[in-house]
Amino acid sequence: MKFLASKDTAPTPLLRQLMMAVTVAILLYLLLDIVLHSYLIGLSPQAAAQTLYGNEEAFIEPILFETLLLQVHIDLFMALVALLILVAVYLRMKHKEKVRKTMLHSLFLAALAAPLLLIAAYFGGSFWLYGWVGAFFIWHLLALFVGTVVLKRLFMS
Repeated sequence: MKFLASKDTAPTPLLRQLMMAVTVAILLYLLLDIVLHSYLIGLSPQAAAQTLYGNEEAFIEPILFETLLLQVHIDLFMALVALLILVAVYLRMKHKEKVRKTMLHSLFLAALAAPLLLIAAYFGGSFWLYGWVGAFFIWHLLALFVGTVVLKRLFMS
């Protein structure tokens, strides 16, 4: 509990190791989430459009709405869990206040916008897929950056 009061991990090596293990697990989740979305939906607007709307020429059925809702629900839940843990550790470390606020706000907004933009693309057309791809990559890249900063600081302390 000393870390919660002093932000110092040096006196508690076990807590530091635990935080490093959790951060590595979250970074692994983020990388595997990119692979999963690449396989299930596609990471380009064209591949995602083919998944969402189908392709008669290639005999590809459109995704079921229930399947899309399930994927969006899982994405929202896992993004919030991963980000809350990652950001809780990140906030306990010393960083520049202005940069930290902007980056964390952008991270959370992009993580929440990505699944919602996928639903908007299902109903509103392929225009929304560009926003989904952008938000998806922004939140994953920012989360990977935050995770590596946390790991670096934990290794240095």
